[in-house]
Amino acid sequence: MDAVTLAKKWREVVDSPHLRDLPFKLELNENGKVEFAMSPATNRHSRWQFRIGALLERELGGEASVECSILTHQGVKVADVVWYSAAFLERYGDATPYPQAPELCVEIASPSNSAEELREKTRLYLAAGALEVWIVRVDGAVELYGPEGQRAQSVLGVAIPSFAL
Repeated sequence: MDAVTLAKKWREVVDSPHLRDLPFKLELNENGKVEFAMSPATNRHSRWQFRIGALLERELGGEASVECSILTHQGVKVADVVWYSAAFLERYGDATPYPQAPELCVEIASPSNSAEELREKTRLYLAAGALEVWIVRVDGAVELYGPEGQRAQSVLGVAIPSFAL
């Protein structure tokens, strides 16, 4: 399915009154089929989303948000946290889904996430234009990735703390 059709399909999913109050996240695969994308949310997950977003806005300026839909070559994926610059926001505003990944995409791992699932989302976000992807492991450790693979430090200039609570 082409990008324009996937984006249109995503808007239909977002606007559907039947899907508004579901207690889980949805994504679209490359064929436009709705997929369930997460285990039920925990309060730990929610707290980490907030803490990461606050850290990014404090350290980088720009803006952070949670549950951000991103068009990838394998459908619409929803990142747990993203950070974007003023230039990104000026270019894309509130487009839903974003046709390009924000500069930084963060996935917060749950015990039910497989290593392959997290690797695939990392690859998709980078292929869609992210400069960096963070994976926050269940123990709060953070792994950073760029197009070249795993990184020891952020190219965005953020000191990476552990998010253990």
